[in-house]
Amino acid sequence: MSVFPLRRRLRAKALVAPPLDLVAALPLPVVVLDPDGVVALANTAAEAFLNASQASLGERGLAASFAADAPLVALIADARAAGTDLTAYDSEIALAGGRTVRADVFVTPLTDAAGWTMVSFQARTVPALAARQLVNQSAARSAVGVAAMLAHEIKNPLSGIRGAAQLLGQSAETRADAEGRELTTLICAEVDRVAALIDRMEGFTDTRPVAKSAENIHAVLGHVRSVALSGFARGLAVRERYDPSLPAVAGNYDALVQVFLNLVKNAAEAVAAAGGQGGSITLTTAYRHGFRVAAEGSKLRVALPLEACVIDTGAGPAPEVARHMFEPFVSSKRAGGGLGLALVAKIVGDHGGIVEYERATEPPRTIFRVLLPTA
Repeated sequence: MSVFPLRRRLRAKALVAPPLDLVAALPLPVVVLDPDGVVALANTAAEAFLNASQASLGERGLAASFAADAPLVALIADARAAGTDLTAYDSEIALAGGRTVRADVFVTPLTDAAGWTMVSFQARTVPALAARQLVNQSAARSAVGVAAMLAHEIKNPLSGIRGAAQLLGQSAETRADAEGRELTTLICAEVDRVAALIDRMEGFTDTRPVAKSAENIHAVLGHVRSVALSGFARGLAVRERYDPSLPAVAGNYDALVQVFLNLVKNAAEAVAAAGGQGGSITLTTAYRHGFRVAAEGSKLRVALPLEACVIDTGAGPAPEVARHMFEPFVSSKRAGGGLGLALVAKIVGDHGGIVEYERATEPPRTIFRVLLPTA
């Protein structure tokens, strides 16, 4: 091993000893780069993850551990050049030697040492954020075909059935047939219910680009809160915790209102199912600086810094339902149609954003997080 990398590592420890001492003991793979981009420290977990010793990384450089065209190399360079945090979720990392792993990658400048950068890896054993979004989009696309077929094959005959039931009802009324009137009323009610379901499914068949403009996300959430408190969430506590400095979102006002109305309605039903006493719904917004998502198989990273969350204190869905909750016709509610969250996934995807579900334990709460681009 040459003296040069060793000298840099010693200088790194002298400048930022407390963080590096902690980094060395972390169970996650972590690499620290000095201002020149040289590996100053690679903890034991990083050596195992990259299949390279700290001495080797110091000699060859971190980039040598990845394939020549690996997007991760550009991600680290961009973060160092901008001096800001960058994150790549569920990235497929091609390592030198042909091995491929999936991991979340976090590139973070060290605040107490200018020019120093920490690169950490969280290995993924199941699909995470980006993969979930691909599943959501695939589910929405499959629902488009199903909805188009059903709308064509079912909705038109429904109008004929309803018309016939109305004629029978008029005949029963003429004969003073109470039982006949009751049955025709039931037929009309059931036809209307099925027609309403078809109307909701037709929302999936519109594949035209969403007309977007600069919208205030707090105006959207404020309107949703007012509608909720005057209707399905009457009597519940609906709290607001906003970042007032957020820029405008690139979106369609009506479509975004539909997204958050669905999420808040689900939250209200979950709180009510849990007893309602002491339960609450919280709407939050935040700006996630440097949050970017890379599309699968592409080096292009899309910034999604605007975060809006709907948080409730309900029990949350069962795990087997949670894994498929953004797919059509999946619902934990006995009377649910299973289209609300699938439509949310489609609309958010049409905006170039991401919606994800999280169940937190301390304190117990359900979180639906929507990430959107700025205008």
